[in-house]
Amino acid sequence: MSSAQESAPKPSGKKKAASPAIRYPFWFGGSASSMAACVTHPLDLVKVRLQTRQGNAPKNMSGTFVHILKNDGVIGLYSGISASLMRQLTYSTVRFGVYEELKTRYERSGRSAGFPALTAMAVSSGFLGGIAGNFADVLNVRMQHDAALPAAERRNYKHAVDGMVRMARDEGLSSYFRGWLPNASRAAVMTAGQLATYDTFKRLLLEYTPLGDTLTTHFSASFLAGLAAATATSPIDVIKTRVMSSSQQQQGIAQSIREIYRAEGMGWMFKGWVPSFLRLGPHTICTFIFLEAHRKLYKKAKGIDDGQ
Repeated sequence: MSSAQESAPKPSGKKKAASPAIRYPFWFGGSASSMAACVTHPLDLVKVRLQTRQGNAPKNMSGTFVHILKNDGVIGLYSGISASLMRQLTYSTVRFGVYEELKTRYERSGRSAGFPALTAMAVSSGFLGGIAGNFADVLNVRMQHDAALPAAERRNYKHAVDGMVRMARDEGLSSYFRGWLPNASRAAVMTAGQLATYDTFKRLLLEYTPLGDTLTTHFSASFLAGLAAATATSPIDVIKTRVMSSSQQQQGIAQSIREIYRAEGMGWMFKGWVPSFLRLGPHTICTFIFLEAHRKLYKKAKGIDDGQ
């Protein structure tokens, strides 16, 4: 045997060669999130109503749900759905698209993206997504909260486009950016809590359990990601909702926090956490299951080995 043959490294058989990262279409995340929003919109509506409740409105999730059904019927559970879809098509398209692009470029450079790197990418992507979808988020909160207001105070937007036009006409274009900082901050934390943790949990499940790249793995990883995201974003979510639903032009973040703390104590930070998780958990699960389905169909259409 020659010395060249003796010095050649022997395959260990323990690790597979890293497959090149696949660059999926930019819009996959927005499409998957929009599908998920159609499933979970009633839970999001209940969460907003609880966070902005006034007077004798129900104080819990079940009471709010029944109150909406009694007063507005089943269709009332989908109040503001057009704004919700517009939000996903802007906010989620940007945050998922930028995150996946950053991750793909990072992995194609030959480096493995660990949790700190994924978190940094997710925070940046989420912040950009929050800014891009802020106007739709303002509309979403207002349209969901509208039916809970006295008749004289309702805005009665017909749909998202009507709301956009009326906001610009009545309040100026600056209304599109109402609450943009807490919203973008929430989006940054949310994206880190969802995307970075999902990718991390999924990788851990694939490496340390007998589970393969299956629906069970996707469900488990997305459930854990939803739990992390709901807990991390709860305080920011409450502030964002209060600022966006307010009609006061100069209602700042610091002022909102002082007023909420004075009226409700430290408990405000997790007000609506249960409905928030019950909405965010299913939404996160649905989003990633739909996203994985998008990816599977894409690889099949492109003739890419599903093991990649």
